[in-house]
Amino acid sequence: MAANDMSPVAPAHRWTHPAVFLVLALPFGVIGGYLSVTIGWQLKQAGLSVEAVAALIATSYLPHTWKFLWAPISDITFTRRGWYLAAGLVTAVGIAATGMVPHTAAALPLLTAVVLASNFAVTFLGMSVESLMAHGTAEHQKGRAGGWFQAGALGGNGLGGGLGLWIAQHSAQPFLPGIVLGALCAACAGGLLFAVEPSRHDRHPSIPAELKRVTTDVWSVITGRSGMLALILCFLPIGSGAASNLFSVVASDWKASPDTVVFATGLGNGILSALGCMAGGFFSDRMDRKTAYVWFGIAQAACAVAMGALPHTERFYVVLTLSYAFITGLTYAGFTAFVLEAIGRGAAATKYNAYAALSNTPIMYMTTLDGWGHKTFGPAGMLYTEAVMGMIGLALVLVITQVVTRFVPERQVAAAE
Repeated sequence: MAANDMSPVAPAHRWTHPAVFLVLALPFGVIGGYLSVTIGWQLKQAGLSVEAVAALIATSYLPHTWKFLWAPISDITFTRRGWYLAAGLVTAVGIAATGMVPHTAAALPLLTAVVLASNFAVTFLGMSVESLMAHGTAEHQKGRAGGWFQAGALGGNGLGGGLGLWIAQHSAQPFLPGIVLGALCAACAGGLLFAVEPSRHDRHPSIPAELKRVTTDVWSVITGRSGMLALILCFLPIGSGAASNLFSVVASDWKASPDTVVFATGLGNGILSALGCMAGGFFSDRMDRKTAYVWFGIAQAACAVAMGALPHTERFYVVLTLSYAFITGLTYAGFTAFVLEAIGRGAAATKYNAYAALSNTPIMYMTTLDGWGHKTFGPAGMLYTEAVMGMIGLALVLVITQVVTRFVPERQVAAAE
């Protein structure tokens, strides 16, 4: 090239720093922690039954179970930043409103409606972050992006529960935790200033054409090798972290005090799981991502065995529940990284949420099996049940991987926009 050649040079592609996704994902976790810990505690203090509180919390999961049905809306309309701002505003207002509704049995239908509306809104917030992450992350950083994203979600859950409960216990105003957490969630929108918005040049002008593009993209992923393996992983009992759902319930078996349980399953859990997410993302970028997920699942099963076998004392309760939280962070980050690798870009929100919704399946049935294990074999039996099922899941992963690798071709997923 001549020295005086002034031809323009194409600008390098801009990527979003993975840490941005922690900030953007915080509201997704805060809303769950605030409801299950803070609002649950306030309702119980107000005299509502455990059954009524449990029903309210269970209702909040409905939008998250079916969100893949409306995920295409996020892919074919508006911008990702626009969806985040709109959904974030409704989520923040919903969190504040949840605290303002009277904590009485008569107001429970209104509270349920507010909880449903705010959780429906936060699904769109999550979709916008997932799409920004899929489109704005370099291939070699998908593990770290998934780790920071899950750190925001799991850490936000601990923040929503821990900070919210602390404010509730130290304030005479029952609505104050919701106001503070709602404002915190609204402030997270500042992370959009550092997120790269993907272009819209590949979108068709008509909704039917867009839906056809999204459907084709999803089918291409799930019928390809990586997408099919990720889909199968959604159903297998490895790395589910289901035992953590029962740690507060079985705390008496380890003679743990109420304050210890609050720390080990609340703030401490949020911090350790967030650190695990970041570590899991780091390691997922330095080895085969499916292999990393399998190793994380083995570590989780080993932790369950250790908790069952070691003395059932308060000290071991704290150490092992926090260890389990860290390893759960590893597994969540590993799964997210593998899914991001499988789905590529394109209709990212639809594809990611199909996997995210289905990944709740093993958490659901393993929680039930763990409860059966406790009833049948005692507290150690619950943990051994978790470990045995994890090893069964590992064996299935190894066999299915060989079959899929041999008979299913790898497909080219949607490339960068």
